[in-house]
Amino acid sequence: MTVRTRFAPSPTGYMHIGGMRTALFNWLWARKNGGQFILRIDDTDQQRNMDEALGPILDAFRWLGLDWDEGPEVGGDHRPYFQSQRRDRHDAALEKLLASGAAYRDFEAAEDTRAQREAAEKEKRVYLSSRVSAGLTEAGVTEKLAAGETHVVRFLIPRGRTVSIDDHVRGHVEWDCGLMVDPVIARGDGSPLYNFATAVDDGQLQITHVIRAEEHLSNTPVQVLLHEALGNDLPEFAHIPFVASPGGRKKLSKRDVDKYRKSPAFQKLFQLGDEVLSATGIDPADQSLSPVMVAYYREVGFLPAGVLNALARLGWSLDDETENMSLQTVQQNFSLERVVKASAGLDPDKLMSYQSYWMGKLSAEEKLKGCVDMLVKADLVPENPDADTLNMVAAVVKLAADRIRVFGDILGMDEFFVSADTLKYSEKDFQKRVVKPEPAVDLLRELRQLLATTDDFTADAMHIVVEGFVEQKEIKFGQIAPALRLSVTGKAKGADLFPTLELLGQEECLRRIDRAIGTAESMKVV
Repeated sequence: MTVRTRFAPSPTGYMHIGGMRTALFNWLWARKNGGQFILRIDDTDQQRNMDEALGPILDAFRWLGLDWDEGPEVGGDHRPYFQSQRRDRHDAALEKLLASGAAYRDFEAAEDTRAQREAAEKEKRVYLSSRVSAGLTEAGVTEKLAAGETHVVRFLIPRGRTVSIDDHVRGHVEWDCGLMVDPVIARGDGSPLYNFATAVDDGQLQITHVIRAEEHLSNTPVQVLLHEALGNDLPEFAHIPFVASPGGRKKLSKRDVDKYRKSPAFQKLFQLGDEVLSATGIDPADQSLSPVMVAYYREVGFLPAGVLNALARLGWSLDDETENMSLQTVQQNFSLERVVKASAGLDPDKLMSYQSYWMGKLSAEEKLKGCVDMLVKADLVPENPDADTLNMVAAVVKLAADRIRVFGDILGMDEFFVSADTLKYSEKDFQKRVVKPEPAVDLLRELRQLLATTDDFTADAMHIVVEGFVEQKEIKFGQIAPALRLSVTGKAKGADLFPTLELLGQEECLRRIDRAIGTAESMKVV
C-alpha cells in the first residue's frame, strides 16, 4: 500500500499556525513512509472563500519547503484538486446513495425539525430524525420536487449498530449509531456539505491516512459510514491535539488576536512584529500578519527551520530530551505513536529559542543575505547593493552578533543606513539625556572638538579619548556616554558604543553630533 495523506485547507484566510502544524504532520507521515502528500482545496463554502487567500496558502508551504505531490499548480492523476470543481463527482455519488436507499430527500419543514429538537432537549432525551420523508415513494418524491418543495438530502444512519476506529492517537473509539441524527449531506440543489464531500473526495483520491485536528473526531462516524456506503476503502485516522494559546488550554484562534496582544506570553512577538512590519511599510494591525498566522513569521524574518522545529514540537517529540531538530531529523524519526493526546500550547519563548539556535547555524553569507533582503524591503539599502553597502551590512551584522535573532532585527539598527540629516531620535530619551541635563550640550560640544582632532578613530582609540575626557572634566562616564550615543544613533540602547563610532566613521559622527547639538539648543529655546 502506498501511503497517501492530504491536507485540505479552505481559502477563507491566510495559513493558521495550527493548520500548518496539521499539514506538517501529514507531510511527515507521507515522506517517512515513502508515500505521497496531496494538497486539496476545500472551497465549497462560496460565501466565505477568498480568492486572494489561495496564493498566501501556497506561499506558506513553499516558504517552509513543504512540497506536495498532487494538487494546485502541480496537477496529478486525480485532478481536479479544487473541491468546487468536483461537483460532477459529488452529484454521481449522491445519486448512488439515493438509489441504494442509503440517503433520502427530506422535505420536513425546518421549523418542524427545530421544534422536535427543542422538545427532545426539554425532555432530556436524545433527538433523532423523524424520517417522515424516508418512507416516501419515488412517485411521492417526484411530485414534491415538481411542486418545488424545499428539501435537503440526509444520510440514513443505520441505527442498529456501532461505528468504531482504532485511532493512531486516540486509540479505540466507538460510537452508538442509535444516538446519531441523520446528517444533512447535500442541499436541495445538490451542493454537497462538508462530511459528504470529504468522504467522496478522500475515497476518490485514495487517501490512506486522515491526519487532522481532534475537533474533527466528531465527524468521523458519519464519514466512516459514508465511506462504507460509497464502497470506499476506509482510511486510517489520527486525530492530533489542537494547538492551544500560550499557557492555556483554549484553541489558538485568529478571532482572539486582540486578546493575545494583551497577553504577557505573546507581547514579545507582537512587539517584534510591530517594529519590523511598520519599518517595511506593513500595517502591524493587519490580523493576517499576527503571530497566529504563518505569514507573520516570514515577514518578520524568522527562518523556516526555526518555525518547522517549533511546529514539529507541538504535540510530538523525538524523545524526552531533544529540542532542536532539523526537518530531515524529524522526517526520519516521525511516528504517530509519539503524538500526544493533550493540547499543545504555542510557547513564544521556545519558538524564539529554536529560531536563535538555527540562526546561529547560518554561515556569515547566509546571515548577510537575509539581512540585506530585509533592508531592501525597508528601503534602507538599494535592491542591488554595491560592494561598499554589502561591507557595511556585514560589519553591522558582525557588530550586532546575537542581537539579530530574526532578520527583521537588522531594521532596529537603521542608524547605520541613514544620513545625519534623516536620523530619527527617540524623543523621550533625547529629552532626558541631551536636552534636559544642563551640561550635556556643552559637554558634547567639547567632546566633539576632541573627536575632530584625533587621527585614530578606531574603537579602542575612541574609548581612550572619551575616558580621558571624563577624567579631565571630573565627571562620570554616564554623564556623557548616553548623550553621545543618542547623538550618533538616535537611541538610548544599541550595540557597543565605541565600535559603533568606528563603523559610522569620523565625519559622519561629527555631522551627527553637530545636528544633535543644534536640535537640543532649539528645543531648549522653545
